[in-house]
Amino acid sequence: MGGENQTCFFAHSENRVGRRHALKAHLTEVSRLAGEYLAGSAYATEGELAGLLHDLGKYGDRFQARLRGEEQGLDHWSQGAWLALFKHRAIAAALAIQGHHIGLQQLSESALRALEPKKLVANHPLQLRLSEPDVNLLEARLTSDDIHCVTPHTTLLGNNSESRLDRMLDVRMLFSALVDADFLDTEAHFQGDRNGKRYRNAGPKLQPDEALKSLLAHLGGLKRGTKAADSVAQARQQLLDSCLCAAESESGLFTLTAPTGSGKTLAMLAFALQHAIKNDLRRIVLVIPYLSIIEQTAKIYRDLFEPLFGEHYVLEHHSLAGFGEEKSKSDNEGERGKGNDAERQRRLLAENWDAPIIVTTSVQFLESLFSNRSSACRKLHRLARSVILFDEVQTLPTNLAVPTLGALSHLVHACDSSVVFTTATQPAFEHLHETVAKHCTVGWKPRPIVPELALKKRADIHWENPVGPLSWADVAQRISLETQTQALCIVNLKRHARELWEQAGSSALHLSTNMCPAHRRNTLNQVYDQLKAKQPVRLIATQCIEAGVDVDFPLVYRAYGPLEAIIQAAGRCNREGKQPQFGKVTVFMPQDEGYPPGGYEQATRITMMLLRDKGPDGMRLDDAEFITSYYRTLYDISGAHAAARAEELLGYVQAGSFPDVARAYRLIAQDAINVLVPYAEGIDDFRWLRDEADRRGLTAQWIRDARDLCVSMYRPKPDDTVWDALIPVKVAGREQRTSDDWFIYAVEDHYHPRLGLMPSGSLNNWIA
Repeated sequence: MGGENQTCFFAHSENRVGRRHALKAHLTEVSRLAGEYLAGSAYATEGELAGLLHDLGKYGDRFQARLRGEEQGLDHWSQGAWLALFKHRAIAAALAIQGHHIGLQQLSESALRALEPKKLVANHPLQLRLSEPDVNLLEARLTSDDIHCVTPHTTLLGNNSESRLDRMLDVRMLFSALVDADFLDTEAHFQGDRNGKRYRNAGPKLQPDEALKSLLAHLGGLKRGTKAADSVAQARQQLLDSCLCAAESESGLFTLTAPTGSGKTLAMLAFALQHAIKNDLRRIVLVIPYLSIIEQTAKIYRDLFEPLFGEHYVLEHHSLAGFGEEKSKSDNEGERGKGNDAERQRRLLAENWDAPIIVTTSVQFLESLFSNRSSACRKLHRLARSVILFDEVQTLPTNLAVPTLGALSHLVHACDSSVVFTTATQPAFEHLHETVAKHCTVGWKPRPIVPELALKKRADIHWENPVGPLSWADVAQRISLETQTQALCIVNLKRHARELWEQAGSSALHLSTNMCPAHRRNTLNQVYDQLKAKQPVRLIATQCIEAGVDVDFPLVYRAYGPLEAIIQAAGRCNREGKQPQFGKVTVFMPQDEGYPPGGYEQATRITMMLLRDKGPDGMRLDDAEFITSYYRTLYDISGAHAAARAEELLGYVQAGSFPDVARAYRLIAQDAINVLVPYAEGIDDFRWLRDEADRRGLTAQWIRDARDLCVSMYRPKPDDTVWDALIPVKVAGREQRTSDDWFIYAVEDHYHPRLGLMPSGSLNNWIA
């Protein structure tokens, strides 16, 4: 990749075999990769230009001195940004170059003019010195290295510095291609040997034809072995057939509305694979709001495809996957690679989503679309020509609906991708079309994948008068009657679940996220066994059971909550349609009323308002028009508050401020920490992990090993006594630094065998 000589300018210091990285080789390779990532788009040439100019300042003598350890505190990126801007009129390239070390900054005329070297010499916003203030000298050295920049015929933004939501996303896409190319070439240098650079192995290809054959064979086996009622089995087949038929459509926006128990998880995967075949798409991204669903969905996908395609075919990327925050570029430059080859490859592929099937969280995916950081944006270019499946979309906060829909709509329009919103209760987003259209090229007009699909009635729903509340003793008595030997009761808060469990007696089972995943899994396995054997079982749970947990009770009690939560609860009653009689769902109001933070309580009030207006007979949970009226009411009533918060974010968009947009777009407002807990049945693993944390510190492998014994909690206030029991985990390789978000719970007696972690005096801190 280019030999060394006395007149060479270098991009990076010596690698592990003593080779320095020639700047010419680095710039030309980053340019090639960035153009390759943007191939097929109108702005591939602008990406190539950004690659050639991103490290222009490294031709400065001060930067070469820095590589020798003689200088520090230098800005080597602004000069290339300035040249891209005022010689080549490439605004997006200029922003990407400026941001590849410090994050995307601001799309505005004044901010762009502030890139002028004279202004930066006089007053640099980061108090840095330019590696060389004479851009003409730098350009001359670039040319003498036989690098010639071509002004693109077409650029992303033209000469228009006006900011809009879609234009900002376009910039992020170009930024993504640049920073990924830069990281990969830098990494290849430091992993290189005497024969040159060593690039990581690319991720496997999707191969949708073979994957679909495998999936359909699996679904055929499930159909032959099903114990579901004929009506349920027929609905599942109807859903699958509709998905395969709709997949022949051109790329675009879609909705998939299917009732709980209809086989949506695998049917939407079948749609994605057939759609990829039809439209030559290269990746499937499944976006899920809850970690508990992610783990089991990813396992289903891995079991299906990894025997056929290998271990890197399905990639999980979320807070417990062991990837954490991406290293800074300067950290990466010194990375030597640790761990076995397979583990290292998995981590590398996760950094830029170079895998055919990605399973990730709503937070990870959506916040990346609005981020300004290279670590979060690096993967965005991989979303082009992808099928993106959003599960449980009713969880999207109302205040983020318009910017989110605008970004996704533009992603489809600009990147030849498809987005599918899947849920049992499709939110009424269509009425936001005109508002969304103000912020992107097209608005929000998705196509339904299936006609209205309804399962035959499986349960009767009894709505108790919400003004006649029940005590926990009353509820416990009802679910303990001898004639009701199998019963599920779902409440809104973990405090409620604990109090009801205490009233119901120790023979009852309990499920909440106070319990670590291993504990929840063992409890659910006990529930499944007792249900299958038709033995008595009473389960008291928070709403964590309402998504992705396939339990089938004849009797369900549900505390008043949002309509979509009640529908999910009803989906746990006579799920397979095999009960000799209809199941029974009772919706009740507890005396100790309370709700999780956010819009949960407001959605509950709207449910009760609809009940007052329409009466029990009018609460048609299987009717799409009724569900739509609920969501319209929800958005109308919460509109003022949501609009105010949305206007703040959209104001930052109008100002072109990438950092402010990134700060304002947050799906989860409260900060959470992760705690390794002393679950009795995993106590040996807990103690081993505790000792490993002492010996080696926090590593990616430690996080993955710890995930089964981990509980999340809102960060306690500084004076909370729970801190006395929380031991921070030190960060591996950094003796003076401890983690801000990983802790070990020190008091083993505080982990209850039924209820999970119960720190004295701190119950209200725990996430419901």
